[in-house]
Amino acid sequence: MTVVPRDPEDLTARARIRDAAMAHFGEYGFERATIRGIAETAQVSPGLVRHHFGAKQGLREACDAHLVKLVRQLADQTQAGRGLGNGNPIAAARAAVGPYESYLARALVEGEAAPLFDEMVELGAQWLADADAARNRNDPPAADAKVRAAVTTAMALSITVLHKHISRAIGTDVFSTDGDELLARALIDLHSHPQLSLKEARTALDALDRQHRH
Repeated sequence: MTVVPRDPEDLTARARIRDAAMAHFGEYGFERATIRGIAETAQVSPGLVRHHFGAKQGLREACDAHLVKLVRQLADQTQAGRGLGNGNPIAAARAAVGPYESYLARALVEGEAAPLFDEMVELGAQWLADADAARNRNDPPAADAKVRAAVTTAMALSITVLHKHISRAIGTDVFSTDGDELLARALIDLHSHPQLSLKEARTALDALDRQHRH
């Protein structure tokens, strides 16, 4: 398991306020969360919250920036061979945001967290492009790396949004150690055993091409 080094900033009042905001945004949503409630959780005054972040929008931007920073750190470690075994930065990103699942789930449902999503897409697109080149695949990709990365990112983050339903279906909390391992095993199996042969995929793509021409 990859561990992100403790950032010195995380020892400060600013970091406590940010983490308190993530907890409140995750539980109550952005509109219902209050500066006063966040300040109480962080054990600071509302004035100090406003001093550091201004209004709630500034807090949300700081929360998103923190997640992007974590994702970049994990992606760098993964690509350097110190993280997840497959080197996939999207998987690394999922690991990075684990402690902030409730914030992320709420933000995604509310149509926010764009900086994190976009960062994961960019990292994923680079990884897919590198993987395509390394595998010397004979068939050209049916969609460019950024499109595939956007779809893969959406699939990865859907676990965060649908975690209650997934946990119920598999019989264990997906955010627990056992649940995390079970999901990893399922994903490894799915990715290592394609559901379509190359011939079947070609047939499906040809059908799409015919529909497009008509």
